[in-house]
Amino acid sequence: MSLTRLIAGHIRGHWRPYAASALMLSTIAILTVWIPRQVGHVVDALVAHRIAGWDLLRELGLLVLAGLVIYLLRVGWRLALYRTAYELGRQLRTRLYAQLTRQGPTFFHAQRTGDLMALATNDVDAIEMAAGEALLAAFDGSLTLMLVLAMMTLGIDWRLGLAALIPFPLMAYAFWRISNHVHVASADSLKRFSSLNQQVQDSLAGVRTVRALGLVGRSRAQFSELAQEAGTATFQAQRWEAMFEPAVGLSLTAATVIALGVGAWLVGTNVISIGQLTAFTMYLGQLIWPMFAAGWVLSLLERGRAAWSRLHPVLEAPPGLVDTGTRDVPAQADIAWDSIDFHYPGMSRPALRDIQLALAPGRTLGIVGATGSGKSTLLRLLLRQYEPNVGTVRVGGLAAPEIRLEALRRALAWVPQEPFLFSASVAENIALARPEATREQIMEMAELAAVHDDIAQLPQGYDTLVGERGVTLSGGQRQRVAIARALLAGAPVLLLDDALSAVDSGTETQILDHWRALRLRHPERSLVVVSHRLSAVMEADEVVVLREGRIVERGRHEDLLALGGWYASQWRYQQLEASLDAA
Repeated sequence: MSLTRLIAGHIRGHWRPYAASALMLSTIAILTVWIPRQVGHVVDALVAHRIAGWDLLRELGLLVLAGLVIYLLRVGWRLALYRTAYELGRQLRTRLYAQLTRQGPTFFHAQRTGDLMALATNDVDAIEMAAGEALLAAFDGSLTLMLVLAMMTLGIDWRLGLAALIPFPLMAYAFWRISNHVHVASADSLKRFSSLNQQVQDSLAGVRTVRALGLVGRSRAQFSELAQEAGTATFQAQRWEAMFEPAVGLSLTAATVIALGVGAWLVGTNVISIGQLTAFTMYLGQLIWPMFAAGWVLSLLERGRAAWSRLHPVLEAPPGLVDTGTRDVPAQADIAWDSIDFHYPGMSRPALRDIQLALAPGRTLGIVGATGSGKSTLLRLLLRQYEPNVGTVRVGGLAAPEIRLEALRRALAWVPQEPFLFSASVAENIALARPEATREQIMEMAELAAVHDDIAQLPQGYDTLVGERGVTLSGGQRQRVAIARALLAGAPVLLLDDALSAVDSGTETQILDHWRALRLRHPERSLVVVSHRLSAVMEADEVVVLREGRIVERGRHEDLLALGGWYASQWRYQQLEASLDAA
């Protein structure tokens, strides 16, 4: 879809305010061309001594009234038009947000956060201007131009009108050349702003790392360089836009010189009167707005085209996962990975191979293995962040694609190793999935996650703001707040994706003991624990060991110790490490 089709569709859906604006602009244009003609009649009447006293005041009053009406109508069309243009911006931002929420990890791997934020701000603003001020400026300028030219050529003298138009083809050529440069410069300006936006986002998100590594000076230098490049690109675009004004000024100056020369000859030969020449020169002055409008419109349209060329591919990008499901998750659903093979997009090496695994309701599954063995990938397939290349993930006997995506994810409370906390209070972060939860319910889940005592020591307790991404909390505190959030959600399946890695073994034991106590009240709830620390899975009903995407060992804790494989050797190593730490 082109920018023209986008704007045309928006006009069809909001034709009433556009029609009202067009009607007001038409009235403005008619009054605008009437004023010079009326002034010419008054001048001729004064020269001929045909008007004086109250008649003169009446004519002048009509001119003042016309000016007042023009002022009110200009306010009116702006109110009607800009409200509609802002509605287009709202729709585009809503579409963009909805599109981003439908995308999977693959999409975001190929996009930068700063670019996406720039699309929702600067780029949408440019499209708003193209659909609003540019469109009506084009209508107003074109209508005024036609009426003024008609009055100059038909209402006064066609020879004088044609003579005054001689410089205008050269101005049109200049506008064409300048608009091409404006398009290129505007696209570069938007791109540079995106890069600057990305630098700010990265620096603020990683401010602790930047400070810890002593990179503050280098970060400032990079920002300064990007800011300079963005400023230079914006200045370059503005410089080309500024070229419209000299082109208009030179053309109108030449037209005025020609008109005065030819007009003086016509007055001398009594073809036109002095009043008509006065009106003609006023009409030439009124051509300033249509000429400036042409340059302004071209500039806004080129900016809008450049912005739409960046925004449109994102809006039209196919969703990472198509939600075609129609079923809900059964109340007590088993989970199965049925003959799963999977490799990440662009990777030749498989992440999972021939996975056959099941979890009955109310049971606990432990998943362990070396880094990169595919532990987290199992959970991502269950969450439908990715689709398996071979095999099927089943929930309650249904293939995952048969289940509504929202229903599937509501049934799975996922706590990743690096949980995301919003810039809100601790209580609001815990109650994210259940904003109606009472403070008592929030505190109960915080106690189960062994984080209540930590929260109580914060300056405002549960009302303490945690900052961007929970920056004011430690890694262990963020993980436990995320666990409390997952517990409060009340989902039938809890997924802990190495979510206890930042807590000590004593706190880990406390959390798992609390989970077992909670499951006595809700025996249907299941738990999947992905962990590099084997103590976290020793009470699981089944433990699987992954190596290079395959299940190489499986059984209960005691069975795996007796097997004497990777699990047994890793258990002995971790026990030795724990005893040395205790000593």
